[in-house]
Amino acid sequence: MTVEIKVPSVGESVSEVTIEQWLKQEGEAIERDKTLAVLESEKATVELPAEASGTVKKLLKKAGDTAQVGEVIAIIDTEGKPTASTTTTAAASKPETKPAPAAPAKKSAPVPETKVEVKAPAAPAKAEPAPAPVSVSPPPVPTRVSAEPVDAGGEEEIVPMTRLRRTLARRLVEAQQTAAMLTTFNEVDMSAVMALRKEHGEAFLARHGVKLGFMSFFVKASVDALKLVPEVNAEIRDENIVYKNHYDIAVAIGGGKGLVVPVLRNAERLSFAEVEIAIGDFAKRAKDNKLKPEELQGGTFTISNGGIYGSMLSTPILNPPQSGILGMHAIQDRPVARDGQVVIRPIMNLALTYDHRLVDGREAVTFLKRVKDAIEAPARMLIEV
Repeated sequence: MTVEIKVPSVGESVSEVTIEQWLKQEGEAIERDKTLAVLESEKATVELPAEASGTVKKLLKKAGDTAQVGEVIAIIDTEGKPTASTTTTAAASKPETKPAPAAPAKKSAPVPETKVEVKAPAAPAKAEPAPAPVSVSPPPVPTRVSAEPVDAGGEEEIVPMTRLRRTLARRLVEAQQTAAMLTTFNEVDMSAVMALRKEHGEAFLARHGVKLGFMSFFVKASVDALKLVPEVNAEIRDENIVYKNHYDIAVAIGGGKGLVVPVLRNAERLSFAEVEIAIGDFAKRAKDNKLKPEELQGGTFTISNGGIYGSMLSTPILNPPQSGILGMHAIQDRPVARDGQVVIRPIMNLALTYDHRLVDGREAVTFLKRVKDAIEAPARMLIEV
């Protein structure tokens, strides 16, 4: 009996994927639910499990090929056993790698000489390009798989963009072309939050198994501000404004293949510990490219923390169709005036980029001021004043 392996649905509006890697080859045994291939969509990298145990009878696509959702890309023979050909191929592949000993043969015929002979016909026409063969050297380059870097002569390296990176680039350009983006700034004194973390950090870690970070404070402060200024949590749909009565906060994270923005669903219902645990889990799985497509969809507002990379100030770009994104930055000790005295305080710059078609300057400033007030007096978030 044979089982067809089809490309599964990997997210709303995603119609095709790229086969990044086959983990099993034809003739090899595989168990049910074990990963057969790694697929890359425009939103995430996902693993394709085998739907039955047996032997891989046929791979209908090569690594690097694209496939449509629902398309058959492999066939598993549930009654098959690993073929002798696989062992033979495996054994044969080793002798093929043994041409490594053929290296001595290359020594007898130095590489520079072969290059000169290949380019010799062109030498009379152009005497000066003679050095070119050295920089353009490895002839095997054109035979490389398209997903691998290409040596363009030592001074450049040509690397095809991943599907995820291409989609990110397209969406960023679309955001600038379709939204009237404007950014407003403020600064926040982090003294109160840092004091709370110092006082309760050890107990928090012991109880919840995760450190009390800054992100949970900013997620809760953003929810508080979004309730006050609902336009920032809304979106423009056709000629209508859609107000959201839920707060799904997307958190920008650097993943293994680029920026990903997983979503904290119903963040208003989450405790500080639940926020920190969820973000930690997102960050770990983002590095391993294990995030699920549905975890990257449907956010109503985004928070991006460039401060972890040392950024002091930036203008974040909207994540359409959202109308607002909050940018956090590095904390720096600065002199500030307090009660007529100049004192040193840990200060962070905040930036709110918003869609001016929907959010006016007054609402944007009000939102950012609310976040500032909540961070500088975090107890207010607990008593909702």
